[in-house]
Amino acid sequence: MTADARPLVVHVMHRFDVGGLENGVVNLINRMPRQAYRHAILALTDVTDFRRRIVRDDVEFISLHKPPGHLFKLYPRLYRLFRKLRPAIVHSRNLAALEVTVPAWAAGVPVRIHGEHGRDVGDLDGSNRKYQWVRRAYSPFVSHFIALSRDLEHYLTGPVGIPQDKISQFYNGVDTERFHVAEDVPAIVDCPFRRPAHWLIGTVGRMQAVKDQTLLARAFVRALARAPALKSSLRLVMVGEGPLRAEVRRILDAAGVADLAWLPGERDDVPDILRGLDCFVLPSLAEGVSNTILEAMATGLPVIATRVGGNPELVAAGGTGWLVPPADDEAMATAIIAAAHEPDQTRAFGRAGRAEVERRFSLAAMVSAYQGLYDRLLFGASRPLTH
Repeated sequence: MTADARPLVVHVMHRFDVGGLENGVVNLINRMPRQAYRHAILALTDVTDFRRRIVRDDVEFISLHKPPGHLFKLYPRLYRLFRKLRPAIVHSRNLAALEVTVPAWAAGVPVRIHGEHGRDVGDLDGSNRKYQWVRRAYSPFVSHFIALSRDLEHYLTGPVGIPQDKISQFYNGVDTERFHVAEDVPAIVDCPFRRPAHWLIGTVGRMQAVKDQTLLARAFVRALARAPALKSSLRLVMVGEGPLRAEVRRILDAAGVADLAWLPGERDDVPDILRGLDCFVLPSLAEGVSNTILEAMATGLPVIATRVGGNPELVAAGGTGWLVPPADDEAMATAIIAAAHEPDQTRAFGRAGRAEVERRFSLAAMVSAYQGLYDRLLFGASRPLTH
C-alpha cells in the first residue's frame, strides 16, 4: 500500500463536543481541499457524537479520557502518540490544550500552532497573572499563535508578551449556505409561538455561567415590566442545555412569565430555529469571536450582544444591532424594547448584518487563511495554495 504523502494536521482540544470552537474545526476540515492535508482530532477528554458533523471519511478521532488536573502524566503517552502519527502540524486550541506543545516539540513535530479562541472562564478580563505566565512559559514550544479576535491578539502581545510576528489574527467563517435568510416567515418546529402574531427574541448555546443566559431572562422580565403592551407579542426562545437552564426557569417562573418563554433544550436544527426568530441575543460575560453571532447575522437577524471580547468587532452598534454592558439587565431590556418598537429599523440591521458576513466572514476566506498559514510555516513560500 502506498503511504499517504499528505501532511497530517492533528487538531487538539479539551473535548470535541457542541461549541463554537469545535464548529470552527468542523468547518475548517470539511472545507479545506482534501488533497492539501490529512486531519486528526485529538480530544484530551472525550470525542462525542459531534464527530458526525465531519463529512470527510479520512479523519481519525482520538480520545485520551484525561482525568482532571495537569497533563504532565500524559506526556509520555502523547510523546508516543505523536511519534506514531508523525504529524507535520499539531494545532492546539485554548489554554486547556496548550501543554501538548511540549510533548509535540519533544517528538519532533515540525510545526506547533496554538489558537486562542476566547477568554478563560476564570479570567474573563484577561488580568489573571498566572494564566499570562502559563502562556508565556509555554510559548518557546509554540511555533505560531492564532488569535480569533483583535481583542485576543492584543492580550497576547500585551500582558502575555508574545512578539507580534509570532501571531496571526483570523476570524471564524460562517456557512452562508446553511445559515441563510428566510424567504417567508417560517415557524419553528414544536415552538408554541407563531410569527407574525408573536415577536421572537432568542439565543442559542450551552447554558453555562460564561454565557450568562440568566441576564437575558432578567432583561426579558424587565422589558415586559417597563413596556407592558409587549406582553401580547414579545416572546423568548432559549435553546440549549446546561447548568443555568434551571436557574433561567426559576427567574421566569418567579416573574410569572414562564408561559411567554420556550426552553426546548438542545436542538440539532439551529439554522431553522434562527430563521424563526426576529432578533438574536448573546448575553455572554466573555467571548472570543462568537460563531452564533455570525450565524445569526448570516440568517439576516439583528443582534443584541454584550460589549465583551470580540463582540464589538462583529456587531456594529446602530448598524447591525445593539451592544450593551455585560451583566446589565437594564441596558439589555432597553435594547430589547427598542428592537421590538422599531421593526423596520430592526429588519434593516438584519440585512446589514447579512451583507457584512458575506463581505468579511466567509468560510472560503477562513479556510484560505488557515491553509495559507499551514503552508507558510511548513513549506515557506515554496508551495502554491491548493484549491
